[in-house]
Amino acid sequence: MSTFPVPVLVDAAANIFTAAGVDPKDARTVAEALVEGDARGIASHGLMLVPMYVDRLLAGSVTTVRTAEVVVDAGAVAVLDAHNALGILTADQGMALAVEKARAYGAGVVTSRHAFHFGGAFRYAQRAVDAGCVGIAAANTRPLMPAPGGATAVVGNNPIAVGVPGDDPILVDMALSEAALGKIRLAESEGREIPLTWAADADGTPTSDPTAAIAGLLLPTGGPKGYGLALVVDVLAGVLSGGAYGSGVKGLYADSAVPNDCAHVFIALDPAVFGSAGDFHQRTGDLAAQVRASRLAPGVEAVLLPGQREADNARRGHREGVTVAASVLTALADVAARVGADLPGELT
Repeated sequence: MSTFPVPVLVDAAANIFTAAGVDPKDARTVAEALVEGDARGIASHGLMLVPMYVDRLLAGSVTTVRTAEVVVDAGAVAVLDAHNALGILTADQGMALAVEKARAYGAGVVTSRHAFHFGGAFRYAQRAVDAGCVGIAAANTRPLMPAPGGATAVVGNNPIAVGVPGDDPILVDMALSEAALGKIRLAESEGREIPLTWAADADGTPTSDPTAAIAGLLLPTGGPKGYGLALVVDVLAGVLSGGAYGSGVKGLYADSAVPNDCAHVFIALDPAVFGSAGDFHQRTGDLAAQVRASRLAPGVEAVLLPGQREADNARRGHREGVTVAASVLTALADVAARVGADLPGELT
């Protein structure tokens, strides 16, 4: 593991994406989003994704389209066609439009079809929070988890994030499997075992082998609860948008020439429409204070609000640098050489 300043890592990823044909401004946006994943301690949604993104750009399954097409615009609702553009770009657009509609109607709901991986869902919930709105962002993925009692993958480890503004903001961000597939891939690249609760092999037997897990099944968090919520996300993102759902969504690490074709949903709620924004902030602050004041279990120093640990990580990362695994640095160097990109001297 090595630690680097955030600007160095952003420059590295941006240079790679630019060399792969992405507009320099868009390349930097995507790079910043991925590095923020690493800064927050979510390496599975950080720089380890750069080689896969580049593979898909070069194969043509991800396009360099800059903005999604608005195909439905009906009051508080919109539907976007992302045309297989980089998901971070069109997801930024989707949540910005949801916030715009929340300002006008109190609530905004935007779905996006023919989309691509959007990195960490936290980014879009946080964008709503920064605009003073409650924000919800979710996406579907290829089926990776079985229904309870099943041995076939029927739902994805669909991510969902919810952000709540206030002096003590709340930001829930989770995939609906016990662990994101990216974490298992990272464990595989580093030669580590995984907990038995994360995944099952192809026969449905829980496994600590990340390679067997990748070829097998992820397990839903909370058993039938995680399965049910994942299925609902597939409805809200894929079915509602008119895009792909279930087996129609393809694997990110499958054939790089075949579009991922996932779908996104973004929801923004303006607290001011429900009463007053100031009252909402006071009430959420009171709720947060109740949580923080809870009696602690033995050996515990403090209870945290959802997202607090990741926010602390990000502040520290921007101040002190971000730690990146050697396997990720090697992969960055390899893909940079492949597209002819220059990496900052600190990385070489």
